Amino acid sequence: MWVLSGTRIVIQSGPGHLHCSPCGDRLDLQQPGLVIDASDDDRQLSSVVTEDLLSDGSVLRATGPIGQEGSEVPRYAQKMNVIYPPKLTKGDVVRVVAPARSRAMVTEHDHTAIIEARFAELGLTLSYGRHVDERDAFDPSSIASRVADLHEAFADPSAAAIMTVIGGYNCNELLPFLDWGLILANPKILCGYSDITALQNAILARTGLVTYSGPHWSTFGIRDHFEQTLRWFTEIMFGSDPVALSPAAHWSDDLWFLDQDKRDLFPNEGWWPLRPGTAEGRIIGGNLCTLNLLQGTPYMPSLDGAILIVEDDLESPPVAFARNLTSLLQLPDAAGVRGLAIGRFQRASRMTRSLLEHIIATQPALAGLPVLANIDVGHTDPLAAFPIGGQAELTVEGGEASLTLRRH
Repeated sequence: MWVLSGTRIVIQSGPGHLHCSPCGDRLDLQQPGLVIDASDDDRQLSSVVTEDLLSDGSVLRATGPIGQEGSEVPRYAQKMNVIYPPKLTKGDVVRVVAPARSRAMVTEHDHTAIIEARFAELGLTLSYGRHVDERDAFDPSSIASRVADLHEAFADPSAAAIMTVIGGYNCNELLPFLDWGLILANPKILCGYSDITALQNAILARTGLVTYSGPHWSTFGIRDHFEQTLRWFTEIMFGSDPVALSPAAHWSDDLWFLDQDKRDLFPNEGWWPLRPGTAEGRIIGGNLCTLNLLQGTPYMPSLDGAILIVEDDLESPPVAFARNLTSLLQLPDAAGVRGLAIGRFQRASRMTRSLLEHIIATQPALAGLPVLANIDVGHTDPLAAFPIGGQAELTVEGGEASLTLRRH
């Protein structure tokens, strides 16, 4: 079903038939006195009009015919109301789940004491999903166990937010089994990155709930040089004021979890302003190759009006990043993309500024749009948190740049 929870559908006159797949979404089909659920799949309609009040106060309106019996609402009528979860406060409980790889893998190098002490300093208490330590041949638990832990985390009123243990490779396995209605009815912070990108963007597409690309539970085990990551995390998760990101003074790309006493810091050369322009829009993104896994599925959010913030890891050399970016920008609604910000590449990827300049120059969809790179998101540290589905403003002008998370 393409129409998502929170969309208002206005019935037009005339014969027709709308089929609502039993996906658990709620549709408010409004006629005098008429509100029906997705389970009510036999209503006489000829077309739909979707109306959404946007953050700037304007109304987004799209109309499409229903067509023949059994037709679904067309994709260009897919609009939603964005939902921001409640912020954290001292005394809250944060539930830790493992939708990608297991905590048992992470604790082979155990930094749990550092992690729990750091959350305690924030005034937060951690609780853990029942299955976080289950582990199969690919390092996660079973699909059923991971889905159960996610559902329990959203449903539990004592849990104010959800943190993921770590990333991995197969978070997208969970998507057909998630109860989107349950998630929508219990909006709360979900924070993680890398493979968690699939879950986060699917939640946005299916419910309109804003989630957060940011540090994992395991990231909080970094003993030294964690101050900037923590500062960005607290600004986003506890506060509501706009957050103006700026380049960190130093960065690292080491296996900190193997030896906390041996850390390699590099001076930050700053952001790379690649293309001039100014744009404001809804943030879509995270890990690029993981985001692309959602193409052609019901879990891919619209790129129309988007500020893309993407990154990739050492498994994505320049040629792979180039084709992944091309694939994303060839989606039909990529014509509505307003700007692009790219996270710092790991050293092993062998990406350089000149190579990235060449990649950007070959993308016709980016003509006239602001493009900024080497920002502090991705698989290096420090790691900035940002809201997937939130609002950002990106300006690149005269060799200078700014990136502000306007609403999160």
